[in-house]
Amino acid sequence: MSDDLIRYDILAQEALRGVIRKVLEEVERAGLPGDHHFFITFATGFPGVRLSKRMRERYPEEMTIVIQHSFWNLETGDTGFEIDLSFDDIRERLRIPYASIQGFFDPSVKFGLQFDVAEIEPEAVGEPDTAAPKRSSGPVSVPSVKPSGEIAAKAPARKPTAAKTKDAKPAKGVDSAKPGDTKPADGEATKGADVVSLDSFRKKK
Repeated sequence: MSDDLIRYDILAQEALRGVIRKVLEEVERAGLPGDHHFFITFATGFPGVRLSKRMRERYPEEMTIVIQHSFWNLETGDTGFEIDLSFDDIRERLRIPYASIQGFFDPSVKFGLQFDVAEIEPEAVGEPDTAAPKRSSGPVSVPSVKPSGEIAAKAPARKPTAAKTKDAKPAKGVDSAKPGDTKPADGEATKGADVVSLDSFRKKK
């Protein structure tokens, strides 16, 4: 089999991350429609991720945020998005590059995306403006659609609490937060989900 010089695997990942960008741009513009809400898992050590020191210590590898009831100041850009959420009643500003996202899941319609995230050099962590991600030397997978399955996004070791509305007005269509509503029940909310997986077909050498 000839080598893939076009790198369809990379193009497919970029296209699927573009789906997340488009969804968040719409939420930024008009708020969450209907019952839609999102679980987003990302690699906290990825270059460009911005977290407070306490959050980085709490989630050194990955974390899952929930965009559902209350959040503030969602801003989308070409390479990532920023959002304010509350953790233990402390508001935090997060910046999440689209390339750092490992999983995206919308339980309301049982739709999910999961991604291979480029490996990070240890010294790159904490230097988001200068460090570049190192791509895995192993085979890179190509996306496929499964009629059923479970999202691969892992919940954080501690559940983040959705932001509480105190001195800011939440986006249109957002209800008040309920502590603990940060993780779908294992095997329930994700059952029957349409998951676009990058692990289904491996590139043949």
